[in-house]
Amino acid sequence: MEKFIFAREGMMKLPPGLRFQPTDEELVFEYLKRKVLSWPLPASIIPEINVCQFDPWDLPGDIEQERYFFSNNEAKYPNGNRINRATASGYWKATGLDRQIGSSSKNHALGMKKTLVFYRGKTPDASRTDWIMHESPC
Repeated sequence: MEKFIFAREGMMKLPPGLRFQPTDEELVFEYLKRKVLSWPLPASIIPEINVCQFDPWDLPGDIEQERYFFSNNEAKYPNGNRINRATASGYWKATGLDRQIGSSSKNHALGMKKTLVFYRGKTPDASRTDWIMHESPC
């Protein structure tokens, strides 16, 4: 019988035929909420990294598939609330409206989802790329 190795480059790899395709609700309740509350996760397949230490093409995992990460936000300024989303060669910029995850009522929303687009370079000369990231802040 063939033995499968389920870890590669520090990331969990699922056995052939299995896919990790969670819904937004599953990501918020089964993974993010549990991570924040230090509860056990259903599976340890989402690595914890600082996504802003990498350019999007250098993030771990298969570049052809969606990738999931836990990441702490760093403050842009020591006494401020703005988040630093700069990388070595560009920055992530929020675009569009934040979308609700779960209930359609604002009073009962399960979470929010922010869409970010990667811009290469520095403002005002930065150029928009096709890299997109979805963020669900706690």
